[in-house]
Amino acid sequence: MAICLEKELPDKARALWIKAKSAAELKNYGYAISLLQNVLKEAPGFLEGRKMLRSAAIAKNDGKKGSSSFFGSLSSVSLSGGGSVKKDPLAAMENSERILEADPFNAAANNRLKDAAIAAGFPEIAVFALETLVKGSPKDTKVLHELGELYFSTEKPDLALEVFNKISEVNPSDLTALKRAKDTAAMLTMKQGGWETAKSYRDLIKDKDEAKSLEQKGRTFKDLTTIDSQLGELGQQYEAQPQNVEVVRQIAQLMELRLEQTGAAEDLAGAVQWFGYCNQLMGSSDPALTRKHSDLLMRQLDHSIKALEDWFASGGDAHPEAATYREQLATLKTERDAAQIAEARKRVDRNPTDLQLRFELGERMMGAGQFTEAIPELQRARQNPNVRLRAVSLLGRCYEEKGMNDLAVQQYKAAVAEMVTMDGAKKDTLYRLALLHERLGNRAEYLDCLKEVYESDYGYMDVANRVESSYG
Repeated sequence: MAICLEKELPDKARALWIKAKSAAELKNYGYAISLLQNVLKEAPGFLEGRKMLRSAAIAKNDGKKGSSSFFGSLSSVSLSGGGSVKKDPLAAMENSERILEADPFNAAANNRLKDAAIAAGFPEIAVFALETLVKGSPKDTKVLHELGELYFSTEKPDLALEVFNKISEVNPSDLTALKRAKDTAAMLTMKQGGWETAKSYRDLIKDKDEAKSLEQKGRTFKDLTTIDSQLGELGQQYEAQPQNVEVVRQIAQLMELRLEQTGAAEDLAGAVQWFGYCNQLMGSSDPALTRKHSDLLMRQLDHSIKALEDWFASGGDAHPEAATYREQLATLKTERDAAQIAEARKRVDRNPTDLQLRFELGERMMGAGQFTEAIPELQRARQNPNVRLRAVSLLGRCYEEKGMNDLAVQQYKAAVAEMVTMDGAKKDTLYRLALLHERLGNRAEYLDCLKEVYESDYGYMDVANRVESSYG
């Protein structure tokens, strides 16, 4: 079966996909996951959606692997009841994704997804399942071998060569990996011509420096030396063709790879510069490229803000230019808030009936201190059951900030009444309601709210001290 492309999605799935992308962009991973699971029910061969689903699950779980006994028992029980891989591979794929939502690097679930995908005729999804396992355990040579062979069998010798080279880096004594790397390199160069007279795979490429460069460019697992080497080569190409979009795009991607390894401010600035130039050459016609540039700009703003905040925290107020830097910090925060609100507003304008996007816009506005503007967005968002309680709680904060304390109390109480579990959201709302009652002189209500939190979480904020001191 062929992989489903975005343009081939059924209408229902396409609508959900658009919402899922917006939710993922705003880091609302739980909502994005829920939408993507439904997209894959409609289009199980939609690989791009499956990749986004996995990225959202990894982000939601902070990239942690579910290694606890809970995850182990959950996986074994759930997988056992998820349909036969051979008889109903699509059901097995769906069941595997349910496990991977909570534990994206789960070995059993990824292997089952791989087997089911092969049975269903989706080898590309099987490859993706193994790639996920490699991301979670990059030195697991058993998985690497399997991935390399799958790349090879699906006629992707360049990617297979990367993997076999990686195995040799992890275990130089692995003779099988060395042999497979040689075989794969031969297959790769045969596809490029000149194989009839060659004695070795390096002879298949007349320029041996070109052969070495090809091997380096094929490596997924790039170290800084390899990245810098490729940047040097591409830099020469850029000087000859400064408007070559593909060259500029490759430089931008390598700068992002370098940033991932170093986290350095200068690499962040370089990535922003090259993605911005690439976006300019493309005339902002590539939404993914535009979003990448926007995300990096936001990251650069956050980096600058944090640097100044850390500087002030370490005693920067004693500096003679402290007032100037305070103004600079305030300006940066204003720019960040404005950019975030503008992006959220664009999403609402594109999908004005999407109440999830309304909530996200209201949340951004409230965070920027635009309480009046946030109120109508949050009021509309209350109609969405997925965000209703959060919207009601944020409305209470907006009313409180505007001095409308009676309305704030009503919203906080309404939110608390509907919150069944004493989770972080309920504790935060109860605590805010308690402080508001304290300011209004409602002593009994103030203590009732605090005691409800106290009975659940002794260490939350300063609740224990407030409750215990009330008895003194």
